[in-house]
Amino acid sequence: MAVLDRASGIRDLLTSSQHPRPSASRRDNVVMIALSLWFVIGLFLDSWAHANVPKLETFFTPWHAVFYSGFTATAAWVGWLVARQLQRGRRGAAAVPLGYGAALVVLPLFAISGVADGLWHTFLGIEQNTSIFFSPSHLGLLTSMILILLAPLRSAWVDPRLSERPSVRELWPALLALGLATSLVLLFLNYGNALTYRAANIVDSFSTTADHQSSWLAVKLVVTNLVLLAPILVVARRWWLPFGAVTIVVAPSIVVSAALTGFENLSTLGSVLIAGILGDLVARRIQPAGDRRTAFWVFGAVFAFLTWSLYFATASVVEWRIPTITEMWTGAPIVAGLVGWLFAALLLPDARPTRPQPDRN
Repeated sequence: MAVLDRASGIRDLLTSSQHPRPSASRRDNVVMIALSLWFVIGLFLDSWAHANVPKLETFFTPWHAVFYSGFTATAAWVGWLVARQLQRGRRGAAAVPLGYGAALVVLPLFAISGVADGLWHTFLGIEQNTSIFFSPSHLGLLTSMILILLAPLRSAWVDPRLSERPSVRELWPALLALGLATSLVLLFLNYGNALTYRAANIVDSFSTTADHQSSWLAVKLVVTNLVLLAPILVVARRWWLPFGAVTIVVAPSIVVSAALTGFENLSTLGSVLIAGILGDLVARRIQPAGDRRTAFWVFGAVFAFLTWSLYFATASVVEWRIPTITEMWTGAPIVAGLVGWLFAALLLPDARPTRPQPDRN
């Protein structure tokens, strides 16, 4: 009889009570972001260790402790958000706040991937090169982690309380969530990350064709350009960009690129930070948005061009010399701008109509 009662209780929890799904509050999303930062910092520390600590031979490290405790805290918060709704009489999907469904679903995937990662390291060793970014257990951790981190963005995306022109105060949890997720994508595309180059590497790579150095940097420039630009354009397609949005989205990618190099590429990362601030100024001036196609396309081109022009200019100033292959360093920012324009056109081939403004009364 007790078994039947438990089974009936589980069915009640899984069967929707037909209530509308609740919206997460701003406080809920802020707490989620705070715990996500703990979670992501653990991963950044682990990435730094894999790149800079020689002969790393154990799974049980301080940075893994930060990483997995951050996951535990984040998972507990998602669980609490659902449990709170269950206490209010909601059941099934109706108990899951909007935007948090995918996070709830992939929590077990992350846990399974974590166990698999521990077994992988125990029996196959610790990776300390590019292979770290191809480990199946690491890819499972990455995929589930991104879906968990994006919960505040998904929450804001469907929040009827947000207007088409939110302030940065209203939108920053969603923007930072997107920035953190973007930094993880760039982390696992580290073999294509142009932000890890020091000034001397940049100038030298575009000064010789030996060993395909110039080609490698050119390819990495295109990859990094798309990774940095895509999330900003996604936000601009959904909302008018508040001032500071570009910098907030770009900042976590700067931090992870610094961690991967042991902070040896600060001049390069400084140029990207300045590009983010300039991107905010450009966005304020031309106001790219889903219903302003021309401004949207222009922003994609201009932000990309500015980012990589500053990248090469900063390297040349720091090294007090310019790359000797003139076509490469003059043409690369133009290529980046063209790629940015084409990607913006692909993302927004035609202006979308504005949605009705919600009644705030």
